[in-house]
Amino acid sequence: MNDKKHSATPLRFLSDGGHVGALMRELDWTSSPLGHPADWPPALRTAVGMMIHSNFPMFVAWGPDLGFLYNDAYSEILGEKHPAALGRRFYDIWSEIWHDINPLIERAMSGQSSFRENLPLLMHRHGYDEATWFTFAYSPLHDENGDVAGMYCTCVETTKQVLAEKYRNEENERFRTLFEQAPGFMAILRGPEHFFDLTNGAYQQLVGHRSVLGKSAREALPEVVDQGFIRLLDRVYDTGEPFVGRAVAIKLQRERDGPLEERFLDFVYQPIRDAQGAVTGIFAEGSDVTERKQAEDDLRNANRQKDEFLAMLAHELRNPLAPITTAAELLRLGHLDAKGLQNASAIISRQAEHMTALVDDLLDMSRVTRGLITLDQEELDINAVVTSAVEQVRGLIDSRRHWLTLQLSGEPAHVMGDRTRLVQVFSNILNNAAKYTPPKGEITLRVEVDSGNVEVTVRDNGTGIAPEVLPHIFDLFAQADRTLARSQGGLGIGLSLVKSLVALHGGSVLAESEGVEMGSRFTVRLPRLAEAEPARAADHDATPRPAGSLRILLVDDNVDATQMLSMLLQAAGHQVVVEHDAGGALRRLQQERPDALLLDIGLPDMDGYALAGRVRALPGMGHVMLVALTGYGQNQDRQRSADAGFDHHLVKPANMEQLAGILNKAGKVPPPAPE
Repeated sequence: MNDKKHSATPLRFLSDGGHVGALMRELDWTSSPLGHPADWPPALRTAVGMMIHSNFPMFVAWGPDLGFLYNDAYSEILGEKHPAALGRRFYDIWSEIWHDINPLIERAMSGQSSFRENLPLLMHRHGYDEATWFTFAYSPLHDENGDVAGMYCTCVETTKQVLAEKYRNEENERFRTLFEQAPGFMAILRGPEHFFDLTNGAYQQLVGHRSVLGKSAREALPEVVDQGFIRLLDRVYDTGEPFVGRAVAIKLQRERDGPLEERFLDFVYQPIRDAQGAVTGIFAEGSDVTERKQAEDDLRNANRQKDEFLAMLAHELRNPLAPITTAAELLRLGHLDAKGLQNASAIISRQAEHMTALVDDLLDMSRVTRGLITLDQEELDINAVVTSAVEQVRGLIDSRRHWLTLQLSGEPAHVMGDRTRLVQVFSNILNNAAKYTPPKGEITLRVEVDSGNVEVTVRDNGTGIAPEVLPHIFDLFAQADRTLARSQGGLGIGLSLVKSLVALHGGSVLAESEGVEMGSRFTVRLPRLAEAEPARAADHDATPRPAGSLRILLVDDNVDATQMLSMLLQAAGHQVVVEHDAGGALRRLQQERPDALLLDIGLPDMDGYALAGRVRALPGMGHVMLVALTGYGQNQDRQRSADAGFDHHLVKPANMEQLAGILNKAGKVPPPAPE
């Protein structure tokens, strides 16, 4: 009877209610807590009629069990729960999110409305749990008596918008992270006044102590206003054309109250445009290339110094070669008298010594720069060392008629060092003082001591050192006058060698000058020995004893060099025989036993190392002195000579004083006892 009655009752409020309205008209409401729509109270009918005719997602929950009704737009939110959800209890439909929405439901049922924006809900509507977000309002529904009998909701799913915003935020954060971690500096400037919107760590490191965000470029970086950078920003902003700078100099006050520091930048000013193409800002990006610029400048300077050095080397070597060639030609012609012969020989000797000194300086500098110098350390009194240095330079000082004042310490000035190298240090400094002081100048050498140091000062009243040259005076190949017409000559090696040798002794050297024509002062400071130890006997004598007559076999394939050295040895009283290859030397040794052998390393048939081994293997030759003659003087060359059985290693051209000392020792060695 009731079914017939309900079927006959018109449900006009559900007409034209779309798909859900049709479902409501046809649904069996027997199991629904709401009952048949024909029995619904007017307030519920009114709310449902309004809801199903709306295109905005809405639902109504009515009665003690909150029977659930909704429209077509909301059915899409339900997913697979539609259409079974129609007329069921609110809890049975959305049990998985009940703990999130129940407080809002209770608030609505108590007569209060609520609004939530982008509320996250974990829904199960498509057979799996999915994260969703909703913006909605819950409002109470009143019956005819004014009591709250239910609630209704207008809602919109914002899942896509939230995820899109989340993705944008993640992308922005990724961009900010990349922006911040970029090795080059970056900044975004806004508007015609170039306000800083964003900078990264590299930019902050570049500009130093200050905060620039929110400030205009003129306010944030006042020191660059007059350096052209603001004008560049204005031009890029006005024209929309980017600007690219390469190794551009900029002066920045990177420390608060500090000086301006010059840096060099590679950078780009790139205009930023809006959707209409109008320039709204500038993206600045670049790198601090100061170190690269310095390295490039250093390479260019090194290349220029190399070219200058090669030119100087050619000049310095040609200078002595010219008189040597002339003197040799005169000797060849044979027209000189005794005095002319003596003068020509003296010229050749002096100029050869000069060339040898040049080559020795080059080799010394090479050894120092490669760390191959080994100091022969002993306890020394600097007073005695500087006295020896003065004697080495005495000829130059006297020739220029300088007045030399030597002020020794008056007490022991003991250091630990290599005597030969320290004599080289002080003779180089004295040599410079003599060369760069006009004739009849004054040079003072003073030795002073304190509790921890020995200090040697060489002062002159010569040409002085220009202020721009003084900081580079110890640089390799540095010279105050870099023209080929300079009168003093030299390769610019001496002072660099001085600095390196002093450093090897744990000391320091300082150059000072008031300027050009104001003289100069060089101060060497060395660590002083706390307590002087008993002086050990030195290996050198102030005046070497002359060697006795020795039988010497000289082996060298250079006929001219062999002839000259043989003549010098014979002039010293020795008996000399000459061979020009290893085979001849070995045949000679079958017939006679010399006291000493001078062997060239580069022989045509067998090198000197192999020859030395053959010589040592001959009967009775185990104790004969073997002296290597070679153009190579590196540590490894000397070690190879020692391994081959040589007693001494001399670098060509041989120093005759050194050779005489070696041969003197050979004369003291008694011959081996007969077997």
